[in-house]
Amino acid sequence: MASFRTWHCLVALFLLASAAHGQLSPSFYATTCPTLGLIVRATMIKALLTERRMGASLVRLLFHDCFVQGCDGSILLDDTGSFTGEKGAGPNANSVRGYEVIDQIKANVEVLCPGVVSCGNIVALASRDARRANMGGAARPARLDDGEPEPCQQRPPVAGLRPRHTHLGVRQQRPDCLSARDLTALSGAHTIGFVQCKNFRGHIYNDTDINAAFAALHQRTCPAAQGSGDSNLAPLDVQTQLVFDNAYYRNLVGQRGLLHSDQELFNGGSQDALVRQYSANPALFASDFAAAMVKMGNISPLTGSAGQIRSNCRVVNSS
Repeated sequence: MASFRTWHCLVALFLLASAAHGQLSPSFYATTCPTLGLIVRATMIKALLTERRMGASLVRLLFHDCFVQGCDGSILLDDTGSFTGEKGAGPNANSVRGYEVIDQIKANVEVLCPGVVSCGNIVALASRDARRANMGGAARPARLDDGEPEPCQQRPPVAGLRPRHTHLGVRQQRPDCLSARDLTALSGAHTIGFVQCKNFRGHIYNDTDINAAFAALHQRTCPAAQGSGDSNLAPLDVQTQLVFDNAYYRNLVGQRGLLHSDQELFNGGSQDALVRQYSANPALFASDFAAAMVKMGNISPLTGSAGQIRSNCRVVNSS
């Protein structure tokens, strides 16, 4: 396992890389909202003390925001009577959580820095502090919020990865988009967090690419009958469930991936060799994960006059 110091060296490199991309700078709010980091951190500490699982949930929230139209906070928008956006779309409904934590951070920020910090950046900063609680992390201010909510769209799959990635909003022809290697590295975020029985039931009862003892262990708390124990939780990484490390990949090599979609990354496909490398080399995983996070943060950022700073993360500002 990489040392705590190693993780923070990687974070420093991540921040330096962030500063090299114009407005996407970690010091963007140094003068306009100098207390921003303290506000976010204090709110996050309270949220994590209430529920440690929330850290992984907010990392997931960031990913799902960034993978459709970029990291613009669009996933936070509530549906209206005539429009269904990202929040209610298939990959997010009853799955992505943590919206109330973002609401609280936004409310606290608005007290001291009204109209300054975008909801998209609050999601990024909250995710950073969630990762710091487990291994260290970084965010990439500053970007604006999406002012025109768009439906969650299906995008072409990335070559070399299986169907689990078809909803990620990745456009291969653009230089700032994510490669198969990036997506495999980002999948390692499943080294923390929990998942409901209904989402892994099919894998532990029907699939053959799973360790028999591992399947039997989870069948104890996830009955075969649909509707029975659907909300029962299990850790994605039973070994080090609260530590951000490379155990996720060791689990895949041992056919102990809890989700069908995770185990597909190591199931005779193009990513098998990379999964083996990550399972044996935590420093390589950490480096690739940090690089992929930088690239993810650069997917179609809204800056300048291209977006808005929403006063309420759940609704678009009225004109």
